[in-house]
Amino acid sequence: MKIIFAGTPDFSVETLDALNKSMHEIVAVYCQPDRPKGRGKVVSACPVKIYAQEHSLPVFQPQSFRDSETQTEFAEHNANVMVVVAYGQILPKAALETPKFGCLNIHASLLPRWRGAAPIQRAILAGDSETGVAIMQMNEVLDTGDVLLEKKCAILPTDTAKSLHDKLATIGAQSILEALNNLGDLTPMPQESDGITYAQKLNKQEAWIDWSQSAVEINRMIRAFNPYPIAQCQAQGLQFEDKTLRILEADVVDSNHNKQPGEIINLEKGLCEVATGQGSLLLKKVQLSGKKVALIKDFNNAYSLQKLS
Repeated sequence: MKIIFAGTPDFSVETLDALNKSMHEIVAVYCQPDRPKGRGKVVSACPVKIYAQEHSLPVFQPQSFRDSETQTEFAEHNANVMVVVAYGQILPKAALETPKFGCLNIHASLLPRWRGAAPIQRAILAGDSETGVAIMQMNEVLDTGDVLLEKKCAILPTDTAKSLHDKLATIGAQSILEALNNLGDLTPMPQESDGITYAQKLNKQEAWIDWSQSAVEINRMIRAFNPYPIAQCQAQGLQFEDKTLRILEADVVDSNHNKQPGEIINLEKGLCEVATGQGSLLLKKVQLSGKKVALIKDFNNAYSLQKLS
């Protein structure tokens, strides 16, 4: 089939690569306009555009699909179907109805659970044991379309947003190929009205740790916010002057202690155990503001941590 692909971040690239290597033909690639990135605010291309240019695929970056010129150009591709993966724009009805088979979206959850912008992180934060990928027929309302195909994926106790992202990106690429190759045989299933949850966009303020929460809840937060925005707190001690400490990895300890949340229970060369509202956390990988990421044994060699807040 002739396919229009729409996506922007890393999560989209694996699907674009799978489609590009398949029997299907990519007639156009749509992605977000180049934007300033990093501390230097250098205008940069997104991962999808970089891949498309490297493979000589035609790239289109409209500010919006609402104007008639963009819609006319879109229709001229004469595509059979559009595949959308984390594109970042709401498509109007005119665009959704242009391809013969409409627009198919790869969503990183088992709909209707975790509709919205951050399904991977919200699933980890909520303590879900399972997630997956849904291939959805898009309509005008975000993430509410009929589901053509679903693939499940276990969330391991060690999964971070990065590791789960990578697994779901692979599953998504495999699933869209299966859906395209069997499009005439798939029955669109309306989403259930029960169990609807929304995955709100991540907010940096959410990354501040509240040590009065349980060790399990804080560890979910550490995993969900790795690699962004990364769970953080204030490090207290003579060497720190209330510097920010980012925590990238930790283990839960089911311990009974009489320490206040944030107090250090045990500090040895290769060990740092922190009290929480219920149980404790063993810090494994941390980063002090302005410094490189360090294993806890290397961090302890350089600093004497007294309390976290």
